[in-house]
Amino acid sequence: MIGKFLAWLFWITFLFCLNASAQTADELIGKHIEARGGLQKIKAVRSIKTTGKLVEQNMSFPFTIYQKRPALFRFDADIQGKILTLAYNGEMGWKIDPFQANPELIRMAGAELREAQEQADLDGALVDYQEKGHRVEFLGKEEVGGSAVYKLKLSLKNGDEQTIYLDCHSYLEVKTIALKITPAGEMEVEIYKRDYKMVNGLAWAHSIETRIRKQSLYTQLIDQVEIDLAIDSAVFKMPVEAQEKKSSGH
Repeated sequence: MIGKFLAWLFWITFLFCLNASAQTADELIGKHIEARGGLQKIKAVRSIKTTGKLVEQNMSFPFTIYQKRPALFRFDADIQGKILTLAYNGEMGWKIDPFQANPELIRMAGAELREAQEQADLDGALVDYQEKGHRVEFLGKEEVGGSAVYKLKLSLKNGDEQTIYLDCHSYLEVKTIALKITPAGEMEVEIYKRDYKMVNGLAWAHSIETRIRKQSLYTQLIDQVEIDLAIDSAVFKMPVEAQEKKSSGH
């Protein structure tokens, strides 16, 4: 009898913990969305143009990011007079990397394509995460830079996983850890978001630092965020002459 009772108690406790974890995750995401400006304002955004500079050690390079619904993304960086372009047109990803041995436009594939698709989500993965096929798990509390944070595990529909850290007071995202494919292989990448400012009633991080192996790789310093600017969808289209060229990457 005691054995059956203990087994029953174990399963009741286990199921309760699962439910509590899911409820806590959803409550945190709800507060996070409100901290960003609220679901209505987030979903009302039709397009975003972000300009700033990439800072790497003592060098800086201007960049522009275009995003537009339903799932369009383009990143241009002027690196010593050469333009690096990464884009997703809603169906496929493409890039022009002038620093590769073959600088012609090529299609993205694998992890690189998934990254571009994630960037094309204007709302962010946590908004309507269940409808998108993602899963979220609450992992408890921790500290980042001396501040208390809530820790969420985000399992994306495409199989990628991220750990997202939300500040316990502001509920804004301050850190994300994800496994990324780099020229040196698969590595754990840390992204730190700081200097939040309100833009059209929405909170935007204006400093985004990327670290690999605890070393700072580069920081995006954002000068301007323009919301609902008229952006021609042609900006995201792959040039016809190179559409059939396959990526030799991942």
